[in-house]
Amino acid sequence: MKAVIHKKYGPPEVAGIGEVSVPVPKNNEVLVKVYASTVTRTDSGFRSAQYFISRFWSGLFRPKYQTLGCEFAGTIEKTGSAVTNFKAGDRVFGYNDETFGGHAEYLIVAENKVLETIPGNLGFDEAAPITEGAHYALCDIRASKIKAGQKAMVYGATGAIGSAAVQILKHFGVFVTAVCNTKNVEMLKSLGADTVIDYQTQDFTQTEDKFDFIFDAVGKSSFKQCKPLLADKGIYVSTELGKNAENIFLALFTPLFGGKKVIFPLPSINKQDIIFLKELVEKGKFKPVIDRVYSMEQIVDAYKYVESGQKTGNVVLKIVD
Repeated sequence: MKAVIHKKYGPPEVAGIGEVSVPVPKNNEVLVKVYASTVTRTDSGFRSAQYFISRFWSGLFRPKYQTLGCEFAGTIEKTGSAVTNFKAGDRVFGYNDETFGGHAEYLIVAENKVLETIPGNLGFDEAAPITEGAHYALCDIRASKIKAGQKAMVYGATGAIGSAAVQILKHFGVFVTAVCNTKNVEMLKSLGADTVIDYQTQDFTQTEDKFDFIFDAVGKSSFKQCKPLLADKGIYVSTELGKNAENIFLALFTPLFGGKKVIFPLPSINKQDIIFLKELVEKGKFKPVIDRVYSMEQIVDAYKYVESGQKTGNVVLKIVD
């Protein structure tokens, strides 16, 4: 089968198309014929190993998992003998950040992992980006313990994580202020944001509102910068470590003082989470934003675009036309 392979760490150009064997499912696994995947910041991070610590999971000197792709959507080609919840022909989507594999024509996944049938008549390109940005957002929103009627700010609200966060927060009844660039103001209003601040024409730190939760979905702000905007016991979360990994240290020490604080939840996703996201999609409460669609042969261009910092929502990688 065709797959995107990277045999060493490095820039987008280390990724290319190669031939590998079709995996064989174990008794509790299914073989998925992949029609669509995504290219994400997670994929870029593991391919480049820019954060050296990632090598402790992915391989110290060379990649252990040479085909990336956390998200996928496709059809079940074959099931193991012990599989009871899925059958051949089922249209499915899912997430795998343990062994990856979405950037290939086939992958295997255990039936009890993050795998579900595609909601409604959604196409593969639309189903593939349901999980990654949304589960990062969901994890941090839940950790903040924000409640209906409270106020949240989403900084970097146009990416895969930020655009999902806006929609999930609205589902929970939160008043949402989104921060974005000029071209995406109307898009964020259409996603349900109550207030939109255009950072190209306004200084978001000058707003008079106070927020119970500030969520930096791109890691470009800081606790110091946002602290004046927080309510008395407000919570700041960033998806990135921050300058000199300050968000880790702030998450350890700021809760000790009982006021405004930083938390740094470790993201996770399970079967219940993907079912929850599927239900949001079915109810029209969540729709992943898609920016561009690339073919497998355009993987280098896809990586370059993701790493440009200019994408809006998700970048889909079409595996099968």
